[in-house]
Amino acid sequence: MTATEPIPHSPLPTPHSAEVVIAVRGLTKVFKDFWGRAKARAVDNVDFEVRRGEVFGLLGPNGSGKSTTVKMLLGLLYPTKGHIEVFGHSPRHVATKSRIGYLPEESYLYRYLNSHETLDFFGNLFQLPGGEREKRSEQLLEMVGLSQTRTRAVGEFSKGMQRRIGLAQALINDPDLVILDEPTAGLDPIGCREVKDLILALAQRGKTVILSSHLLSDVEDVCDRVVIYYGGRIQAMGTLKELLATPDAVRITTPVLPRETMERVLELIRKDTAADKVRIDNPTQNLESYFLEIVHKARQAAEATSGATSGHKVAAYLRGDGEAKPAADKLLERLTVTQPASGSPSATPAPMASEPVDNKKLEALTRASEQPAPAPAEPKTSKADLDKANEKLSSLLGKLK
Repeated sequence: MTATEPIPHSPLPTPHSAEVVIAVRGLTKVFKDFWGRAKARAVDNVDFEVRRGEVFGLLGPNGSGKSTTVKMLLGLLYPTKGHIEVFGHSPRHVATKSRIGYLPEESYLYRYLNSHETLDFFGNLFQLPGGEREKRSEQLLEMVGLSQTRTRAVGEFSKGMQRRIGLAQALINDPDLVILDEPTAGLDPIGCREVKDLILALAQRGKTVILSSHLLSDVEDVCDRVVIYYGGRIQAMGTLKELLATPDAVRITTPVLPRETMERVLELIRKDTAADKVRIDNPTQNLESYFLEIVHKARQAAEATSGATSGHKVAAYLRGDGEAKPAADKLLERLTVTQPASGSPSATPAPMASEPVDNKKLEALTRASEQPAPAPAEPKTSKADLDKANEKLSSLLGKLK
């Protein structure tokens, strides 16, 4: 299917009220060797849609095609076959790219810039005004817990701290589509929880988030729908409730009951099922919740830390609080404005403002240019100097003989 062909009807139950942000149809990517022979079919005839305000998960083992799909969504790779639309345009559309924030699996940052300089650099790429760059940089550094390390070079950061500043640079332009590739890799449990809270906050604002991660617990906490890749194909797709529900079992959770009540309940249940099918245990919280509770108590006890801090709110402009007006896209203006032809009147440079002419100075300069230049003066040599030179020359000739 070429890029000019219409998108076929989607088999997914897309509600009419939800805007389709990403549409993928028959997407295929085949990598070839030097001789043009097929070497690997990384993505094989993939179809899916992502809607506005949705957190969409890309799951699969290593080499299943997730990263290749992300690169094609970003316009970094061309598909061998198929059709991709992002915000109704090709992924290579310049205005579309300005609406995307991307955190790659590895953070490629300028190691000699500090945190504030890094965010200022990326904000300048999006043509954000200086005041707006400064405000967003401060909010993002506070949000990712790096406000106390803003003067340290990024090259000195640990992997987890680099992921934090990488996440901040992916959000500096307040993107409508955020693509996160392993965003919690290298982060401590506190950072993981804050990244998940951030993802949920972005979705509540109507942002679209694509999350690629091997940490299935993170995906389960935040994703609305997921696709599971294997061998370049989608093996399963749907909401987590649809995929994870176990229809042949029921769980009943109650407060602690007296022994007599428990015996009566078990007696009723055993009338309809075998005794070995009934299990009784105490519910437990997950390790993440327990860990965060311990850290919260330590923070309340005013324990100091020299690393990244936690417990910060999502940046105000990402929440929509007092959101600034978008900056004029000067880059797009430079790319799309029509340059006038060299022979047209508009191409003629405007004349410079002339200064009043001093006629007396002009006449003096004219007379000076008409007079012939004086001949260079001949050097004057005295008779004593000539005699000394002759003596030296005679002495040298005598030695040569």
